[in-house]
Amino acid sequence: MKMLVLGGCRSGKSRFAEQWLANRFERKVFIATMRPSDDPEVGWRIALHRRERDERWLTVEEPLDLAAALARPSVIEAEAVLIDCLTLWISNLLLHGLDDRAIEEEVRNLAQAVRAAGQTVVLVANEVGLGVVPDSPLGRRFRDLAGWTNQRLAEVCEPVLFLAAGLPLVLKGEMP
Repeated sequence: MKMLVLGGCRSGKSRFAEQWLANRFERKVFIATMRPSDDPEVGWRIALHRRERDERWLTVEEPLDLAAALARPSVIEAEAVLIDCLTLWISNLLLHGLDDRAIEEEVRNLAQAVRAAGQTVVLVANEVGLGVVPDSPLGRRFRDLAGWTNQRLAEVCEPVLFLAAGLPLVLKGEMP
């Protein structure tokens, strides 16, 4: 199964994805895209996510090359993989200096790797297109790339869920 879980900030998407996997699989990998930084809030968020996962989770920190992360032996050996989150990944690629073509190629590589993965893969992403239009060119570029990324991954995933207030709404496929 390849599942895409979308939602806004604090919608419950990460918690839903983690709990769904925790209830079904013993050997799981969490691929984290958030980069540690000097920002205390980032450190707090990383620590919070780590505390919420038990010892049956292997954590792989990969801010840039998600397709390669899915090919690591420790990931291939797992029953299930959670990638959280695609939106931060797009930010990382932008801040790393990739142009739109290069980011679109990274997204295509990830979609191909997800499709080819032999285990359950759950991807988490923010739906960023429901708010106001960003007032800066970089903000609009980010919004557009994030929306395009969600569309590409939704093509290879089923089910696709949207979370609001912690409640899942099925956009594609059936509730797992």
